[in-house]
Formats: sequence, structure tokens, C-alpha cells
Amino acid sequence: LYYLATMKVSDEEGIKRVERHRQLREGKGFITIECPLRLGEAFRKERPGRNATLLLECMSNLLANVMFGEEPAPASFTEEIIIREIMELKGNCRHLVIVTNEVFSDGICYEAFTETYRSCLGRINRAIAHEADMVYEVVYGIPICLKGE
Repeated sequence: LYYLATMKVSDEEGIKRVERHRQLREGKGFITIECPLRLGEAFRKERPGRNATLLLECMSNLLANVMFGEEPAPASFTEEIIIREIMELKGNCRHLVIVTNEVFSDGICYEAFTETYRSCLGRINRAIAHEADMVYEVVYGIPICLKGE
């Protein structure tokens, strides 16, 4: 079991959040790989193997890290790279579980850059859902099956 952690820790709140997540995984056999950028590179370095189960948390952070990071990349380029890395992960492990966020329900129109982020995340989510065997949305802690069984 591998936990691919995408959060960049930048403040006290982030430190507490990471610690909480570590406690939740404690004793469950996870090996944590910190990969706020370059999923494929982190995966190749660790070499979990084809029988591995990967839990990626979370796509929203990963995209934000790339789009709003020190060396921001254009959304279309970012989207292409992330989808390619996800497909590479999918092809090199037994199970891949991806946590992401649905960011369109609030009905708010944002500045252009934020709208670009939301649109890019939506396209990434659609691409990975298309490739997935199962897709669940969790609403108020209740899992709702959208695809698969």
C-alpha cells in the first residue's frame, strides 16, 4: 500500500493536517511517498511494483501545486502531463485510487485564473473517471456510486 501525498506544507495548519492524515494511516501498512509535483518521477524512484495499491491524495492539490507553483505551467500543458502521469501510474500498479474534489457546485464565478484551474481540474477528473473501473462521489460521508459496482 502506497500513499502518494501531494500536499505542499507551508504553514502550521498544513503541518497539523499532514499529522492527522499520518495518524489515520498508522498501522494500516501504507508507505508514504511525498510527491507534490512529478508523480511519475516519484513513482519510478520508489518502484512499488505491479502488485501495489496506490492511494493518491489529492488531485486538486497536485494541480494547484503545478499551476500556482514556483514555475507555473500553462493549464493545457499541465493537464496533459498530469493525465499522462496518471495513466502511467494506472498501468504500473494493481489498484489506483484517486481522491479529487468537485469544484463546480458553489455557483460562484471566479477570476479568470481560478476559472482556468477549475476547468482544468474538471477535464482531468473527467479523463480519469473515463479510464476508471469505479467512480464514487462522497457526499456528507455517504459514498454514491457513479460508475462500476
